[in-house]
Amino acid sequence: SPSGLPSEKPKRHLPSGECPFRRGNHPDSESAPIMSTGTFSYRNIMRVAYPILISLVMEQMIGLTDTAFLGRVGEIELGASAIAIIYYMVIFMVGFGFSLGAQIIIGRRNGEGQYKETGKIFWNGLYFVLGLACILIAASELLSPYLMKMMVSSDSIYGAALSYVHWRLPGLVFAFVTTMFRAFYIGTTQTKTLTLNSIVMVASNIFFNWILIFGKFGLPALGIAGAAIGSSLAELVSMVFFIIYTRRKCDRQKYGLDRPAGFDIKEIRGMMPVCVWTMIQHVISISTWFIFFVYIEHLGERSLAISNICRSVSGLLWVVLQSFAGTCSTLVSNIIGEGHQDKVMSLVKRVLKLSFGAVCSLVILFCLFPEAVARIYTDLPDLVTASVPALIVMCSSYFFQVPGMIFFQAVSGTGSTKTAFRLELAALIIYVAYCTVIIAVMKADIAICWTAEHVYAASMMVLCYIYLKSGRWKNRKI
Repeated sequence: SPSGLPSEKPKRHLPSGECPFRRGNHPDSESAPIMSTGTFSYRNIMRVAYPILISLVMEQMIGLTDTAFLGRVGEIELGASAIAIIYYMVIFMVGFGFSLGAQIIIGRRNGEGQYKETGKIFWNGLYFVLGLACILIAASELLSPYLMKMMVSSDSIYGAALSYVHWRLPGLVFAFVTTMFRAFYIGTTQTKTLTLNSIVMVASNIFFNWILIFGKFGLPALGIAGAAIGSSLAELVSMVFFIIYTRRKCDRQKYGLDRPAGFDIKEIRGMMPVCVWTMIQHVISISTWFIFFVYIEHLGERSLAISNICRSVSGLLWVVLQSFAGTCSTLVSNIIGEGHQDKVMSLVKRVLKLSFGAVCSLVILFCLFPEAVARIYTDLPDLVTASVPALIVMCSSYFFQVPGMIFFQAVSGTGSTKTAFRLELAALIIYVAYCTVIIAVMKADIAICWTAEHVYAASMMVLCYIYLKSGRWKNRKI
């Protein structure tokens, strides 16, 4: 390495059956993050998953805040925010997908004990996403008016959605930087950091949205544009928090974060075999979600408003599931780095049990009190009543979503991101075909339309499980 120190610590030869990640066994155990592999105890898995869960729940509050506030501005704004937020998410997923690939590589290097390499991956990934953000912002400013016009039939929805996207795009720079910090902290299993960051971010978003949407402290009421500006400012606050936290709390010398690494095109090229597939996979995945909402928009403004409520409720369930799925991915990557490929399926089974317990408890609660849940997002009585059937259908899809997502993230965690992309692509083709027939052709009731989630999740569950059981991911080098 440039410092003259060995780039990799000597491997420790552990007694047979000894857990390499149990506290006291990990190199530098006094300062190392608590990692939850080896024995795969539920308690240790939760130590990694819980902070991720809290951070994702808090970040989901951003979407909840936007929806809840705009639901009190008007039905058009509520419906337009569904289209606009998902359109923005398609763009955001380009950088987010790259960061997930970087997270997998960071997890592998962390498991191998090559700590300074994790910092090198972070810095070069950061350079890449900053350039990517600038390109995407410029391209979207030019193309968004034309794309929106082609996809949205209502002039009112079109104008409101375009306003949101215009003011939300500048926050892409801050959001992409934040994704790389998240990739580093999750990949090195220092997940407690995420909780603090998310609390600050959500508090900022609520404050900015309240001021800008409704026009407080003498400012004009900006409506949906205020929601976009508020969310962008919250992303800025999140980025600043990570920078300050890393400078003050992180062992920057250990991880090679004490000084910026030089731009290394070879390093970025080396990351691409993993990162490019997570990028493509996440963009295509969210794009099909966008197609679903475009189809729904053609059913009418009421159907779109109902679907936006369902999307927001689904987001609450998704973050719980994603916290366990993200934990599964990073721990799979870490234990493979330690040479314990034989323990992967045991870890996956334990994460799956915890996921079912957490997610399905919420599903049952939401199904028992659907009207109370819907009232969080709107105060229109007829919209609340109309949302109930679709909410129940959406919630029931999580009995398939849980195993589907856990198996999929386990596949990604092995480093087989190209295979993961192919598996999801197959599931998405089935999903889009089903949406086209049920929504675009048959124009079914909105509750029936949401059965598309069952089709997608069941396809993912079956395809990813078959691949994991095949063992073809073993000895995959990244």
